[in-house]
Amino acid sequence: MSVVKKSILNKLYIVAVLMSLFLLVVGGRVFELQYVKGEKYKKLALETTIKNDTIAANRGNVYAGDGNLLATSVSNYTIRMDVMSVKDRVFEKNIAALTEELSDMLGRTPKYYEKKLREAKQKRNRYLLIAKNLGYNDYMRMKSFPIFNLGVYRGGFIAERKTVREHPIGKIAERTVGYSDHRGGAGIEGAFSDYMEGKNGWRLKQKIAKGQWKPLSDTNEKEPEDGKDVITTIDVNMQDITHYALLKQLEYFEADHGCAVVMETATGEIKAISNLGRTSNGRYYEKRNYAVWESHEPGSTFKLASLMAALEDKVVDTSEVVDTEKGKIFINNKKVEDSQWDGYGKISLARVFEVSSNVGIVKTIQKHYDRNPEKFLKRIRQFGLDQQTGVKIVGEGEPFIPTPKGKSWSPIALEWMSWGYGVSLTPLQILMFYNAVANNGELVKPRFVKALKTGGKTVKEFDKVVVKKRIAKQITIDKVTKVMENVVKKGTAKDIYSPNFSMAGKTGTAKKFIPRRKNSKGEWEGGYYSNQKYVASFAGFFPVEEPEYSCIVVIHEPDPMKGYYGAKVAAPVFKEIAHKIYTSTPSSVQKVTDSVVTASISKDYNSYYTVLNKYKTIMPRVVGMSAMDAISILENMGLKVKISGVGKVMEQSINKGEKITKGATVYLKLS
Repeated sequence: MSVVKKSILNKLYIVAVLMSLFLLVVGGRVFELQYVKGEKYKKLALETTIKNDTIAANRGNVYAGDGNLLATSVSNYTIRMDVMSVKDRVFEKNIAALTEELSDMLGRTPKYYEKKLREAKQKRNRYLLIAKNLGYNDYMRMKSFPIFNLGVYRGGFIAERKTVREHPIGKIAERTVGYSDHRGGAGIEGAFSDYMEGKNGWRLKQKIAKGQWKPLSDTNEKEPEDGKDVITTIDVNMQDITHYALLKQLEYFEADHGCAVVMETATGEIKAISNLGRTSNGRYYEKRNYAVWESHEPGSTFKLASLMAALEDKVVDTSEVVDTEKGKIFINNKKVEDSQWDGYGKISLARVFEVSSNVGIVKTIQKHYDRNPEKFLKRIRQFGLDQQTGVKIVGEGEPFIPTPKGKSWSPIALEWMSWGYGVSLTPLQILMFYNAVANNGELVKPRFVKALKTGGKTVKEFDKVVVKKRIAKQITIDKVTKVMENVVKKGTAKDIYSPNFSMAGKTGTAKKFIPRRKNSKGEWEGGYYSNQKYVASFAGFFPVEEPEYSCIVVIHEPDPMKGYYGAKVAAPVFKEIAHKIYTSTPSSVQKVTDSVVTASISKDYNSYYTVLNKYKTIMPRVVGMSAMDAISILENMGLKVKISGVGKVMEQSINKGEKITKGATVYLKLS
């Protein structure tokens, strides 16, 4: 019996020892979890149930120089409901009122919303979707609805906010206004992104059923700080004019793409810039910023640089006679010919420029620079044509000017350069040069931005930048200005001449070079100048007496059956832009001759001022007008104008006949 007891006791001792060891292990583990790794696991627990949710700061707005909004961040709200946060008594008492409000705002019947809420209550849904994509005003209105007005904890009201970028004037100038998102940084938005970003805020969210999260409170732990606003140089009126003038011509000639830029002569401010590319269905949109990005052979617009170089070196004068022969010569077995099949015979150098004689300009440059091409290139560098403009917008094309020491130099490089082949420039680089001529030789940097502002206060200004005080002697500037004016009066661009306002410029027509490449069959093709693809251009300024604006128009690959010369394709766009700016900008009117007025311009003015004079303190009807005319009339009445869409005015926020107050804002909806 004693042996049995002893055996039992031994077993109990073993069990006791094992239990003690187990308790020691458990105790040690508890001690480790509580005191050694406690903070770690507390943090981990919080991370799995509570998190910091970033609230993105609004990017700064982008404004036109005249105050119109070009790009803005708009709050966008998704509303959900935690039905389990609402007490049954509160739910039953207020559900009818809530569903009436939801029906009134969202459109479905009250019964639909009551059924939806009751089903959510039965299923214990803590994250019921109520509405998406609400604007701020609708969000604030919904927040005041019965039950929802009790907040997150008692009313189950969950609001999730995000910001979206909108362009109130639509797609116009979209590539220049730009963006800074998953697509990269383009245009003004990309260039000034560091200023516009702002500082993000955050709020705490708690994990609820089914992996969903809801805010812990109605307020944010840290409010976001909005970014700085960018004030651009763009003028909405001029932008509207430029966009539609270019679009109309691209559509008529079924061109591949094109651009047009208007620059203020004295300051370098870009007042309008349009870049339109063709889609597969024949429509046009802001595909790329061709004016800044696309380097191409300019053709005859480069002849201005050739003429100025020779005048600066005093090796020629505009009165010098040049024999253009029969309009055709050969240099190293390469043909140079004029658009007039039998040539122009013996004409002055001024006339060579006016009629754009390729033979005449090539013979002139060959005669005086063939033995010393570096002398010619020194002048090209003097004009700033070998440098980028330096605009902040990302992706500016590199200018290309060949040199005798470079691999691309050939026995005909100098002669080909003289009429715009073998060199490569962007439209904006060409415009900067032409603007310097209009500006009495002062070369100014193009500018897209005037200032940065925060809360209406200017924090940084971008002043005029003078690259060179003078690119050529005044006598040279005066001579080329005269021949450029004659290009419009009696030269290649005579079809755009108007006796009512003066213009000066140069047409350009260049065959497009088709690079050598492999086709889909693996065969090499290309390496030649096309007889079917052309670049048509016109660059100049207006009015001639006191130039206010310079402008360039470049159109790629117009239908050759309809036309491809710069005079026919690009120059009319320049004229329309100049004409409409002239007729809609009162300051310009005073600086040009107004002794002769054509019937069409007179009609424009009469209709414009009839409305303006009739309605001084009473709101006129602007529905049906173009955006350009409506904005001009209303701003001249002292109103601030905000527009959405493009085209003609469909709706106006202040009705016709209402009394207006100076400084009030009127909203126009365009078609």
